[in-house]
Amino acid sequence: MRRFLCPNCNNQIHFENTQCVSCGSGLAYMPLQDQLVVLNVESAGSGGTPRPCANRDLIGCNWLCARDAQSKFCLSCLHTTKIPDTSDDERRQRWGRLERAKRRLFYALIKFGLPLAVERDKSEGALHFELLGDESHPNGNEKRVMTGHYNGRITINIDEADDAIREKKRTTLGEPYRTLIGHFRHEVAHYYWDRLIAGKDVISACRACFGDERQNYAEALKAYYINGPVSDWQQSYVSGYASAHPWEDFAETWAHYFHIVGGLETARAYGLNPQPSHPAAPVLAQLEDPYHVSDHLQLIQHWIPLTVAMNAMNRSMGISDYYPFVLSPRISEKLKFVHDLIEAQQQSIKGPPFNAE
Repeated sequence: MRRFLCPNCNNQIHFENTQCVSCGSGLAYMPLQDQLVVLNVESAGSGGTPRPCANRDLIGCNWLCARDAQSKFCLSCLHTTKIPDTSDDERRQRWGRLERAKRRLFYALIKFGLPLAVERDKSEGALHFELLGDESHPNGNEKRVMTGHYNGRITINIDEADDAIREKKRTTLGEPYRTLIGHFRHEVAHYYWDRLIAGKDVISACRACFGDERQNYAEALKAYYINGPVSDWQQSYVSGYASAHPWEDFAETWAHYFHIVGGLETARAYGLNPQPSHPAAPVLAQLEDPYHVSDHLQLIQHWIPLTVAMNAMNRSMGISDYYPFVLSPRISEKLKFVHDLIEAQQQSIKGPPFNAE
């Protein structure tokens, strides 16, 4: 994430800010222009001026609607089709936390030039999100919401927005990392696998890299939860869960590629450029734009020293490692596939990637 300054007083502000804490100006983000602007409440929505998202007051969404969009919601919120009961304050707050994480996902999707739509396409297979909670019924039955992806629909259980619940799940499943942005980055990978890989010429290269996804998915997951990850999974998979099935391997690798690029953009914005610890290693010049780097090895060469430094910082504070993963040469090959896939998408379009789903 890059740094933002208040357009009115030049005070540093953050991506989520709806108001400048220094001068009090109302703020709004224009996603297609990547700008935080002062919100003029009096003129918003008139004369072609972008309108604030309808979720601004409800959950603090600070994005503006596109000028040519008919929806009252911003680019991120309009892709959410189901939400919890907003009369329940706790559920509304959890939904708000999920939308905050989703806006960071959409920030990256826009930067990468991945296909989206200004107005959500309602055709089958189009990207949309259902952010829901478990439901208890008077007869004692309970409807459980499972986080996952199916045919463009990404479902996230809002309980994931509760830190205590999410941490309990993380420790129960033996995961080193579990966050809201991680969920979104992982699940959207399944959507883009359908869009960019399934039925395309690249499918053979994908199978050579991640394995044959035609193996039974349900049986593979069942075996994973019974037996755990494959032995010495660290040599080939970025996480234990990635070893469950090629689809999950791709999704986990995709999510980590987003982690790397997003982290490097933030590091660049704040002037952080840790160098390799080996004295013979060459000095690394700061990356200009991690979202548009031609060689994926440049990303990894910058990422590893940064994670070493950040892990040390976290340990000095007595908290978990910033990045508790190791990138082996085999994992680097998989990251290269994701990198090349996104780069090919960037080169195949002219102008903003906001076309039909």
